[in-house]
Amino acid sequence: MDTIASLFSFITTPVSWVIVQFHTVYGAVFGPDTGWAWGLSIVSLVILIRICLIPLFVKQIKATRAMQTLQPEMKKIQERYKNDKQRQSEEMMKLYKETGTNPLSSCLPILAQSPFFFALYHVLNGIANGETIGVINQSLLESAQKAHILGAPLAAKFTDSSSDLAALDASPTSVRIVTAFMIVLMSASQFFTQRQLMTKNVDTTVKTPFMQQQKMLMYVFPVMFAVFGINFPVGVLVYWLTTNVWTMGQQMYVIHNNPTPGSKAQAAYLERLYKSVTHHGKTRRSEKTIVKAIVAKGRDRNEYERKFINGLSKVGLVAQADGTVVKGEAQTATLTEDGTPTSAAAARRQQPKRQTKSQRQTTGPKAAGETTTSLTKSDEPQDAETTGPAKPKPGSAGRSKAQSGQRKGGPQRPKSPSKK
Repeated sequence: MDTIASLFSFITTPVSWVIVQFHTVYGAVFGPDTGWAWGLSIVSLVILIRICLIPLFVKQIKATRAMQTLQPEMKKIQERYKNDKQRQSEEMMKLYKETGTNPLSSCLPILAQSPFFFALYHVLNGIANGETIGVINQSLLESAQKAHILGAPLAAKFTDSSSDLAALDASPTSVRIVTAFMIVLMSASQFFTQRQLMTKNVDTTVKTPFMQQQKMLMYVFPVMFAVFGINFPVGVLVYWLTTNVWTMGQQMYVIHNNPTPGSKAQAAYLERLYKSVTHHGKTRRSEKTIVKAIVAKGRDRNEYERKFINGLSKVGLVAQADGTVVKGEAQTATLTEDGTPTSAAAARRQQPKRQTKSQRQTTGPKAAGETTTSLTKSDEPQDAETTGPAKPKPGSAGRSKAQSGQRKGGPQRPKSPSKK
């Protein structure tokens, strides 16, 4: 660990300087040699670092959202190459390269914190060994060695021997209890953070490498903290526990206000949004972005988003493209996947099917004959003696002969004598 920490020695001086500045402030309140002054200095260092990493966190969220937009394409690749895992992985990597996304983007905040973490470890290890490091001079070194957090010195470790702890004016029992308790809290907070991400903020309809990565981290990181935590000084445990708590709170905020589409968190968010919109009759500024994105999806909306749009339609509200909501006519019919009312879709299904060419040729002459017959009958004169014989029309000669009693192609029937 000393070798790894020494690689980040270039940042040791800035980290030690920040700790000393915070110690000056808290030392004036709690006393320069107290565990509160040094412990709160480390906590403040964490908060400062995490505030500086907020732009990187925003970039991480955007990269995660970009990964989520690719999930339909990922699903197609999985279905197409479900029997060829190697080809499936190759197509996934090709998709990431074409779209400029990175499935490992969720690790960026952790990687960015690593230099500060190892620099702090280097500083605290120097305090434990009685060495001045960075801007920590001999007087500050003696003050830090006297500081105790819940009975454990700032530079004490779980694996320290009794003689080493006696030099720091501490008992092995108190040090081991404090360090074990902090390691358990550190591992539990890390596990809860990852589990919250997997159970609430992941679209489970698509299996992606991102999900497998997060599932692995959910179990690997707590074990890593438990194994390596016994070699961390108490000050480093304070640093890492504070980091985990910050990450957990930050993630809870994101899941609550900007959940992943298709996740359980989105279902809960849209339910809250529906109650808010129906109660106020409008969307607030922070809600317009979500509604605008849902409207823009059209027929690509997921189950929870379609339920939200249908719910607004039933109470007479219509979501607009700019994210606002206006009043409209209440509709009892729900919308289909492409946004069409089910009544209109049913009407389309009830329309007669278009006939084929052979069907039109079969039914065409019959219909034409019926039309010709009706026209011929209606055009016949009512009084033949007045108007004279009607001229036979083309195609009606056989019918005219049949009406006059003549036989077609045979001997004619004799006419009856006229009555005078």
